[in-house]
Amino acid sequence: MSTTTPVPVPVGEATPPIAAVTVFTGSASGSHPQYTRAAVDVGEALAARGIHLVYGGGNVGLMGAVSTAARAAGGEVHGVMPEALVDKEMAHPNLTTFEIVADMHARKMRMAELGDAFVALPGGIGTLEEFFEVWTWLQLGIHRKPVVIYDVRGFWRPMLTMVDRMVEEGFVKDEFRDSLIVVSSPRGLLNALENWVPPAPKFSPQDAPRV
Repeated sequence: MSTTTPVPVPVGEATPPIAAVTVFTGSASGSHPQYTRAAVDVGEALAARGIHLVYGGGNVGLMGAVSTAARAAGGEVHGVMPEALVDKEMAHPNLTTFEIVADMHARKMRMAELGDAFVALPGGIGTLEEFFEVWTWLQLGIHRKPVVIYDVRGFWRPMLTMVDRMVEEGFVKDEFRDSLIVVSSPRGLLNALENWVPPAPKFSPQDAPRV
């Protein structure tokens, strides 16, 4: 398995159909039951549409909720976990496939390779890191896959306010900010994935750097 960054995608090349969605979310459940309910809703919605779920492989917190819901609804679920976290994050015992990788970098790369889209449910700093990396790659033209924020109880609003400030201060372009999909329902998520149009990359494909 390669751990190198994907090569930039030519702008004229058609985006593939959404067959698998990589979900980033927390190994904790959060302080309100709506977070777990949202994770369950997403897992069930993906399974009902026949979309495979790719995630971090854990059986705890929202990670466990989204994967268990997808499997219970008949969906395909692929877990990816570093060897050092198999015991700490309690690897899920009932996945379609489970892959153990060397480290966190390899985990993120594998999840990026397997998914045709990325969805960030509420989570902690690891979720933030995963989300910002794939969103940065979209800006650089390294991939042309949709990046989605699934907002629950306004969880992501402070971050989105900061992103808007970056636009106001000239660090992020309006069109790239507009490329970030924000939804709060399974129907909104599925509709957004179906209607995705990738933005123009910050650099031309031949100039897009590797991260």
